[in-house]
Amino acid sequence: MKVGLFSIGLDTYWPQFAGLKDRLLGYHSQIRERIESLGTSVVDCGLVDNPERARAAGARLRAEGAEMVFLFISTYALSSTVLPVVQEAGRPVVVLNIQPVAQLDYARFNALGDRGLMTGVWLEHCQACSAPEIASVFNRAGIDYHLVTGHLKDEAVWRDIEGWVAAGRVRAGMRVNRLGVLGHYYCGMLDVYSDLTQHSAHFGTHVELLEMCELAALRERVTAKEVRGKVAEFERAFLVSPECPPHEIERAARTSLALDGLVEAHGLGSLAYYYEGQAGNAYQDIATSVIAGNTLLTGRHVPVAGECEVKNAQAMKILDLLEAGGSFSEFYLTDFKDDVVYLGHDGPAHFAIAEGRVGLVPLPVYHGKPGQGLSIQMTVRHGPVTLLSVVQRRNGTLELLVAEGESVEGPVLLIGNTNSRYHFPLGAKGFVNAWSRAGPAHHCAIGLGHLADTLAKLGALAGMSVTRVC
Repeated sequence: MKVGLFSIGLDTYWPQFAGLKDRLLGYHSQIRERIESLGTSVVDCGLVDNPERARAAGARLRAEGAEMVFLFISTYALSSTVLPVVQEAGRPVVVLNIQPVAQLDYARFNALGDRGLMTGVWLEHCQACSAPEIASVFNRAGIDYHLVTGHLKDEAVWRDIEGWVAAGRVRAGMRVNRLGVLGHYYCGMLDVYSDLTQHSAHFGTHVELLEMCELAALRERVTAKEVRGKVAEFERAFLVSPECPPHEIERAARTSLALDGLVEAHGLGSLAYYYEGQAGNAYQDIATSVIAGNTLLTGRHVPVAGECEVKNAQAMKILDLLEAGGSFSEFYLTDFKDDVVYLGHDGPAHFAIAEGRVGLVPLPVYHGKPGQGLSIQMTVRHGPVTLLSVVQRRNGTLELLVAEGESVEGPVLLIGNTNSRYHFPLGAKGFVNAWSRAGPAHHCAIGLGHLADTLAKLGALAGMSVTRVC
């Protein structure tokens, strides 16, 4: 991902205050290096100090495809120097109101004795002077912007910038993502139904509608040698229960290979699926053997959501792009004595966030669904977590729903599903009430770490509302 960076200044100052421009460019370089250290490419437009340079900088930022732009207030600058850059670039802008130091050494400053020299040093530290002017002009011009205030050695500033870069990376990733939709919704789950056009409108995601007959054809072409290779992959990736019947492992391996082929054929970055089929039908044979393969795909950064929960496939993809996992979940039960909420699902799981190895176990019945086969036993790694849901509102628009909590130790349900215990600052009752009242579907994605601030930034960049429960 590319991000833009430019500093602002006033060319009138350079002949007046010797060394000022060079010192400001030194601070600019520090900021560029820190942003580059986050694994992003910087389109560096340098110091923009008059309106003529402003238009050229904006055109360059647009031409080189910057996802977002960081504007460093290096000293006071006229807003007529700032506005053309942002207008021409047409990208989200983060204003960096960052001083060189936390506190000016007043005694040393006043001891300089030369008011001209002192003024130059003051201008080196007067970043805040331009912040209201820039905000006023952006407000009146209808330009959205975000402010980061602090000093160069303030780690909170760099965490804030890191969050903006991470949010920009997710926004870029979602825009180029190809989401496959295979089968149909779980009939009757009205909360799961979603408007695919809105997903393309909000995220830029391409939605590829897929056919079960294509998957079936891919499965028919799988060879015995390929099945043996996939079974070996299962044994490396999963803790395979000795209870798993060999024929079920082979059936799941065959379907996993077909899913791999489907993903490759359509260049998918995520998938939502559901199918039932008639008893004895080849499509039902596929539908009842997908969980292992879908878990492998999820672990390879192609998150898969069951019950054709498109909104949750999007939430899982967001968390995966944040390198936080993104496990498919729903409320399982509430433990009022321990004040925790259980969340889980019958797969798929995400290897990257598992507490220990992911188990592959047989199920005699898929609750609420036809058939039987293999499933996943997994607990999310203990520690900070974030729950994310993409919510569709009554007016059709999408928004993000977020909660931070902790995955905690304790007994889990050994029923061949992913499930974990979570504690929330609101308590179990308060959390369930607040989350439910916010209106999500009954599924959510779970990722490692506390990510609410970064997800709020993603919402700001994408123009989406973000509701934080806790």
